[in-house]
Amino acid sequence: MSEAASGNLYEAVLAGLAGAAGAAEPRLPPARLSAAVVPWRRWRSGAGRGERESADGRLQDGGAGGSLGGASGIEVFWVKRAEALAFMGGWHAFPGGGLSRSDAEITVIPPAAPAAPAGPQPPAAGDLPPGILACAIRELFEETGILLARPAAGTAAAPDPAQVAEARRALLGGGSFAAALHDLGCVADASRLVDAGRWLTPPFAPLRFDNRFFLLEWPAAETMQPEVLPGELEAGAWVEPAAAWQSWHLGDVLAAPPILHLLQVLAEDGPDAGLPRLRDPAEADLGPVRRVELRPGVLMFPLATRTLPPALTTNAYLLGFGEAVLVDPGAADPAEIERLVAALAAARERLGRRVTAIWLTHHHPDHVAGVPALRQRLGVPVLAHPATAERLAAHGALGGIDGTLGDGQQVTLAGQGRPEAPDLLVQIVHTPGHARGHLCFLELGQRSLLAGDMVAGLGTIVVDPPEGDMDDYLASLAKLVALAPRTLFPGHGPAVKNAVPKLREYIDHRLWREARVLAAWREGRRDPEAMLSTVYDDVPREAWPLAARQVLAHLARLRRAGQLDD
Repeated sequence: MSEAASGNLYEAVLAGLAGAAGAAEPRLPPARLSAAVVPWRRWRSGAGRGERESADGRLQDGGAGGSLGGASGIEVFWVKRAEALAFMGGWHAFPGGGLSRSDAEITVIPPAAPAAPAGPQPPAAGDLPPGILACAIRELFEETGILLARPAAGTAAAPDPAQVAEARRALLGGGSFAAALHDLGCVADASRLVDAGRWLTPPFAPLRFDNRFFLLEWPAAETMQPEVLPGELEAGAWVEPAAAWQSWHLGDVLAAPPILHLLQVLAEDGPDAGLPRLRDPAEADLGPVRRVELRPGVLMFPLATRTLPPALTTNAYLLGFGEAVLVDPGAADPAEIERLVAALAAARERLGRRVTAIWLTHHHPDHVAGVPALRQRLGVPVLAHPATAERLAAHGALGGIDGTLGDGQQVTLAGQGRPEAPDLLVQIVHTPGHARGHLCFLELGQRSLLAGDMVAGLGTIVVDPPEGDMDDYLASLAKLVALAPRTLFPGHGPAVKNAVPKLREYIDHRLWREARVLAAWREGRRDPEAMLSTVYDDVPREAWPLAARQVLAHLARLRRAGQLDD
């Protein structure tokens, strides 16, 4: 039976996208210009040997551990984004943010031009995007209170700390940075900033940044020391780079690839010898693909697919440190498949991670389209839930499934016999609702959950009968809550920290929507289309056809519960 004949509009839409003429194009949104500053200092005088600030600001004894070599003898100041933020809430980063329209209007004393070290050279101030230095200085001031400025011509003295603190409060309250500098009698001064590389966000995120990083030596003797005020940020701390990296390796923090690369280089080489590596971060790539490893052992490959907007990509994952499984290679475009094959080859050669099988979360084409080509190229079996195997066999897709995965099954993926590359124990979790054969994969060490289309880091999850079932979907969400994952890795969009609260949020949202459906029913509206103006008044009208299908799923659940007075 075809998707359209089955009554499943969602699958019909996906089938139409998959059958569209022409190669898949990575319809990427424009990247926003941004800047970040990495304050660093030599170890504090008076701190006992082995006594350093940990990632959460508390003192701890002993070294950082992990696999990072060297001892750079420095600390960096990093910050934690507020948990409540919709984008990267709870992640750790360095102070920074997006370019403001007014930044280009601010006069900035350019960075100094020291003797050029070996390796890649920094761009001249005139080669940087207009306003990017002002952006870096403004964001640093907003987020830490460090003001890089000097008295303007004709100003007798620098402002006192109380004036600077008041200017910061005014800026955070909506004032302009230009006005703050004017009131303080200062001019922005980037002379102490050192270029530390440029990074472009891969296409998995709803917001993409073209970011410049700058190093800033900020000794403990400076009058203004960094201080985080609650708001967009919730914490900040001085920490050794190796200790911060180890916090990520242990699963205590979540940080983006540029942050991890900066920490690694600063831990191994320090801020001076490490500059060539920072300015040319090619070592962070896996062939033609930027390495995105937000949790150890979970490599993410966002691939351009024919998927439901606003998502532009589907995340394929490589799970494991030695034996590894490739999850959901959904790209149909030959060029995307070649990029993935090259990245997997680099992961095997450089990281020792070799694909031993392909696992599927479910049967939708934006998750499976690349399977035939990759099975042939990699020579590995394809495994899925029996219901997924049945659906794919019925359509003659993929050439069949080689084996099945069942609920509660546990699979050990052998590591490399080293603490930083251990065996991974993965639990298979059957989670019907979006699709009858949907599976999630829970790594039981750090409790990373490859969630497929149970949650979305970008967009929404469609529950469309008869393949989709709202009772099943809510039960599957509750089942995942009970398993207590820590981080969600969805099929579309970025990873989600604080997995259990997010899963509960999904349950609460569906029940809230269902209450609206029931209210519309009791007002006498029986046709799903007639309910949309009140039940889905918060979504664009273009999405209403799919919304009507989800109303059907809610009505079926309410009818089974005896709440509809037919």
